[in-house]
Amino acid sequence: MLKKLLVVTAFALAACLLGQAVLAVALQPDFQPIAAPISTPYSGWMYSGLTEKDEATATTYPYNLIDRGAQSGRTLIRGRLAATMRAIPGNQIAIGERHPPPTLAVNGNPLLLYSDAQGIFARPYAFAPGSNSVELLDADGHSVQRRQFYEANISRPRAEIRVLVAWNDPQAEVDLHVLTPDGQHAFWARPTLTGGGGLDVDSVDGPGPEVFTITAAPRGAYQFYVNYWGNFGASGYHFDERTRQKPIITCHITMILRENTADERRESFVVPLRKIGDLTYIRTLIF
Repeated sequence: MLKKLLVVTAFALAACLLGQAVLAVALQPDFQPIAAPISTPYSGWMYSGLTEKDEATATTYPYNLIDRGAQSGRTLIRGRLAATMRAIPGNQIAIGERHPPPTLAVNGNPLLLYSDAQGIFARPYAFAPGSNSVELLDADGHSVQRRQFYEANISRPRAEIRVLVAWNDPQAEVDLHVLTPDGQHAFWARPTLTGGGGLDVDSVDGPGPEVFTITAAPRGAYQFYVNYWGNFGASGYHFDERTRQKPIITCHITMILRENTADERRESFVVPLRKIGDLTYIRTLIF
């Protein structure tokens, strides 16, 4: 009888200790890694609406991807990073050195991914018809998660020219400038082109991306520049070089022609920016 009592007591004590351990783990917000950091888009098949206005009349001219307000026609790439993957803008000295930022590869286009203190991130992208992919890579380049999906809405516009700009300093505000064959200048103060297209993402909350997209591109020469406009800190935008965390900012530019088609062609460039005010020529594209 005493032996049975000792066994029952031992089991009860073990269960109590186990329960305390489980409770302690539950109270630690980031004890376990987040198995699926990317929540949307989903894998598989999707059929997205062309605009947020169901009553909009379709026309033969390609729908303009640029909508600075409600981000019509876009898919938000959303998710939450585990604590070990987070690199938080504005706190790179304390956190970023231990946790370099991961990379978000959208259709193979690499973008550094920063999040808020809870690991939440959201990045817009206008996906074309056909096969698309979103992949999260850790700081060492290892794949953490990949989402592959097929956009079945063939009426969605395809980008004839798409240019993405991202940079490696979340404090810096870098702007893309584009001069078009018909003499227009697309930049943050005048993002939309009269014939459709322009800058559809003017990033002001971290290291990009800034994206230039045009669906019916006039033939001719396109000139591309990047401008190191200023920095962003606790007091807002400023132009104080002494607060910089990186002596040289590295911009990664990806140019894609006829994206998501059999004729797709892409080029990548790395451009250094050394001081506030730098306006750096990237290249001239003959389309």
